[in-house]
Amino acid sequence: MSRRLRRRKQVSHDRWLVSYADFITLLFAFFVVLYASSQVDKRKVGRLALSIQVAFQQMGVFDTSNALIPLNDSEAIPFSQIQVVENTERTTDLTRFVQPMKGKLSPSINQPLKDIEAQLQKALAPEIKLHVVELKVRREGLIVSLREIGFYESGSANLRPSAKGAIDRLAAVLKARTESLRIEGHTDNVPIHTGRYRSNWELSTARASDLIKVFVERYAFEPRRLSAAGYAEFHPVASNTTRDGRARNRRVDIVILNPSPLDAFSAPSEDPPPAGKLPTAQPQ
Repeated sequence: MSRRLRRRKQVSHDRWLVSYADFITLLFAFFVVLYASSQVDKRKVGRLALSIQVAFQQMGVFDTSNALIPLNDSEAIPFSQIQVVENTERTTDLTRFVQPMKGKLSPSINQPLKDIEAQLQKALAPEIKLHVVELKVRREGLIVSLREIGFYESGSANLRPSAKGAIDRLAAVLKARTESLRIEGHTDNVPIHTGRYRSNWELSTARASDLIKVFVERYAFEPRRLSAAGYAEFHPVASNTTRDGRARNRRVDIVILNPSPLDAFSAPSEDPPPAGKLPTAQPQ
């Protein structure tokens, strides 16, 4: 019986090269995609930064420079070249959306508050001339500062009888408005300790609350428009190291708040229930 010689199969030890080549190909494709994505992101970031700086130039925030915009925006825009731009088509296009502002940025105040400021300057002209009333514009709104020397006795939260005329004219202007008012009491840093007020906190809060009471009871202001705050000596407008500075810091500020677009969402949708009555649950 003849034996058949079986040929031994040869085992290839180079099969790993196939897997390795596939891995290298995928790795190469991965890094190509990363590189392409990074170049796209640079162009987008460059365009965004360029648009922002041109917009700020039109608003007067940045000074004008002589840097030019690359004509071929298919290339990544170097950040070193992204300066304020002038006399280009891009600037012209952006002016359609961003209106230029004259001068530097200043606290914004809307037209209704400008009207109130004009009315108050006219109504309180004698007190403004005597430097017992001061009008200031802040980002939060228009501030009417009533200095203690013209409206309060030292250490007292009650208005002076001589201040009634000024308060009447002030209330006449504010009563016809709808803006919210925040009454703030302020003092100097000289400690106070009397039988009625043990600290500047209590005195500043009492003055703010008392003025709200006057507005509501004497002039029939809508209570929901009003809020009170006492800051004691911690929000000064002048140095407490001088006599005049301390006198300026002893004041009551009436802040006519700048209307915000968010007010429409935060305002109650319906009138609150009458005092002493709770809303009843509706049957399901």
